[in-house]
Amino acid sequence: MEKLYELASASGDPEDEVDRYEVGSAIGENPKGTDHTVQRLAKINFLRKSDDNLIYLTQAGLTFLQTT
Repeated sequence: MEKLYELASASGDPEDEVDRYEVGSAIGENPKGTDHTVQRLAKINFLRKSDDNLIYLTQAGLTFLQTT
């Protein structure tokens, strides 16, 4: 989630959509692992899936990152 936050923030808004495989690649995760991680984080409402491979942090995800 921290890498998603970094990549989204680089565009000016931490809630911007980012390609999930770009995030996975940046942390050294393979595509299957990326899909699994996204599924789990979406299930606990820390991020949401958008069009195709795009994901973005939810308010709950942003709050979690700010408290850790």
